[in-house]
Amino acid sequence: MPVIAIVGSQWGDEGKGRVVDYLAATGGRNGGPADMVIRYQGGDNAGHTVVNALGEFRLHLVPSGIFTPRTRCLIGTGCVVNPETLIEEMDSLIAVGLSLDNLYISSRAHLTLPYHRQLDTLEERARGGKALGTTQRGIGPTYSDKAARWGLRVGELLRPDRLRDRLAVCLERKNPLIRSLGGEPVNLEAMMERCLAWRDRLAPYIVDTVPLTRAALETDQTILLEGQLGVMRDLDWGAYPYVTSSNPLASYGPVGAGLPARAIDRVIGVVKAYVTAVGAGPLPTELHGEVGETLRRIGNEYGATTGRPRRCGWLDAVALKYAHWLNGFTDLVITKLDVLDGFPEIKICVAYRLPSGEETDHMPDPSTLDEVEPIYETWPGWQCETGSVRSWEDLPLAARRYVQRVEELVGVPVRWISVGKEREAIIAVNPGL
Repeated sequence: MPVIAIVGSQWGDEGKGRVVDYLAATGGRNGGPADMVIRYQGGDNAGHTVVNALGEFRLHLVPSGIFTPRTRCLIGTGCVVNPETLIEEMDSLIAVGLSLDNLYISSRAHLTLPYHRQLDTLEERARGGKALGTTQRGIGPTYSDKAARWGLRVGELLRPDRLRDRLAVCLERKNPLIRSLGGEPVNLEAMMERCLAWRDRLAPYIVDTVPLTRAALETDQTILLEGQLGVMRDLDWGAYPYVTSSNPLASYGPVGAGLPARAIDRVIGVVKAYVTAVGAGPLPTELHGEVGETLRRIGNEYGATTGRPRRCGWLDAVALKYAHWLNGFTDLVITKLDVLDGFPEIKICVAYRLPSGEETDHMPDPSTLDEVEPIYETWPGWQCETGSVRSWEDLPLAARRYVQRVEELVGVPVRWISVGKEREAIIAVNPGL
């Protein structure tokens, strides 16, 4: 059975959580559950929304396959884990009757500690008018410590003597920086007390994930790799510096999950039917007037983590083709098609006009996107309800033509279309994996 990476193909918030939830329940052998879902990067700075019979959930760290009991869910080594957020999330899931017996946390994942969040807030404040618009969840400082080899890993919670020694050294370095930025220094003993409480709660879930992933791969099980955020927020290939501190690309999936590079069989790009972004940075097709406000209102476009209003715009096919090149999509999922139901006309950005006047349908250096002008195609809207549609044939003709144009522009077949938040609100265009 395949290893399938599910990747955000825009600026994040594309609906990856609902796609992973759906595939966890239906993407395994004979349409049954997938065997494993692995979150391979990121932290609690983004939320994956899942709606099912138990309610509506915003998962920040727990993989979106958690609602399928037969699917083992791993928080992978490439993630950064805030224990407080994770425990709160676990408690909310237990409260609705989930056992979490299928949840595992990599001992090699790095810890996001309170001083990481504190530094994130202080540094963002120090940037003033040049703030990056981070979620202030401590993700950047955690990954910085990981790269600089000052990081602390989840497995060290199980070794308190070693943790104390390493934490003391870290605080000797961090507290002067915190003071210089106007913050309160961190007390070692108080921090250790919190770490021990986290250990007591999380110890049953902390494992070496390599034996699990190796056994799953060697026995031909279905493994889903769940990415966080989107291509245009990638540390290397996104609109730097308005990016996250990890790599959402499919090529990082095996690294963060603990699989060989050749393991991936399919890469599913998740595409919202329009574009949204949270935070600062360029967004070429952003709409500032009534149309953008209407997209935000109908689509309920507010961040699952911060609640901030998302910036909205028309679909950007230049960015989508760029995402396809970087990831090698085998399939696309279009989400929130129903949000476009009421628009008399719909636009797709098919090229950019550069400051020189030249037109291009290729992505320039993403850091220059604030200098380009989008060039649009205009397509007729369908102006009727699609939320109850469950087959390709029953979609309005104009909606089908819109989807087909996306396929043509990107060069990748659309396999599923989402027309609502619920798991069953899916149209299978080309069913099966």
